[in-house]
Amino acid sequence: MQLPYLTASSRVRMSPFTARVEAAGVQAYTTYNHMLLPTIFRSPLEDYAHLKSAVQVWDVAGERQVEIRGPDALKLVQMTTPRDISRMKDDQCFYIPNVDENGGMMNDPVLLKLDAERYWVSLADSDMLYYYKGLANGLGLNVEIFEPDVSPLAVQGPKAGTLIGRVFGEDVVATRFFRHTQVEIAGKPMVIARSGWSLQGGFEIYLEGSEHGEHLWDLLFDAGADLDVRAGCPCTIERIEGGLLSYGNDMTLEHTPFEAGLGKYCNLDTATSCLGHAALVQKREPTRQIRPVEISGDAVPALRAPWPVSTPSGEPVGFVSSAAWSPDFNTNVAIAMVDRAHWTAGTELQVQTPAGLQGLLVRDRYWV
Repeated sequence: MQLPYLTASSRVRMSPFTARVEAAGVQAYTTYNHMLLPTIFRSPLEDYAHLKSAVQVWDVAGERQVEIRGPDALKLVQMTTPRDISRMKDDQCFYIPNVDENGGMMNDPVLLKLDAERYWVSLADSDMLYYYKGLANGLGLNVEIFEPDVSPLAVQGPKAGTLIGRVFGEDVVATRFFRHTQVEIAGKPMVIARSGWSLQGGFEIYLEGSEHGEHLWDLLFDAGADLDVRAGCPCTIERIEGGLLSYGNDMTLEHTPFEAGLGKYCNLDTATSCLGHAALVQKREPTRQIRPVEISGDAVPALRAPWPVSTPSGEPVGFVSSAAWSPDFNTNVAIAMVDRAHWTAGTELQVQTPAGLQGLLVRDRYWV
């Protein structure tokens, strides 16, 4: 089915890379933090196979940054997350759950510490800028909070290290996972992190200054011509195979980090200043939780709303939040929120897809 086009609007912002993305033949966009985010170039299956075999450059400028700087920066960030960030190093990146006072998930960003009084919160798709501003102003904290002109560009795939080494040097390639270092683009220092939303390995370049976007894009493509470098985008199939969660799809404000399977990022013994601390202490034993599941039968269609999960007798026990056909595993891979009594690996359930009822098997692990 041909989906409707997005209507052009200045409220849906372009990125510093949009002209190059469109020249590369982007076929579909979604919106992410009020920006265009590419979702298909050649086809979902061809983009998936190429990501696993070569190297892609992703316009992920929609991962907007909230910059928090000042003497109370650490205090403010810690108020929003149950992960203890007090010992974070200046070159570290932390995956953090952002929660409200009830312990509900507001976002799941990557936090970059740039120095003792300066952080970037690299956002998933929700308006956290206003939340940080409201807390800071309401509590009279000594911080500046703003969206900087910073646009991430990801380099992902098994040949990502080769491409990054050619452009920025082997020292950058040696950066440890979830650490960041500085590179120069057009003579200006910028941050590059060993991170990215795929299981294939790669880097994220935090471009400071939109005017350098096309120059950076061209540098990477000129250096990677013999590596079969292509424009790409976050891949639904690949990220489900590896259990990479999507905020707004797999978890929302209605779910706690424990329900999202993110309990290891909740340091409730030490991160006591988190506003959701008391609520999370009470909710640390969830009655439902995200599980990898396999859907039997033919390839499922694109998921546009959660699919109800039930027992064979029809008792509602959860919902599928993400699903796709995996060519490599020859099955429908999926992520579901499942009630405690039915989340044990090996449990057989059923899911109502647009094609009708299909069998669903709870797995003990993701595929990769």
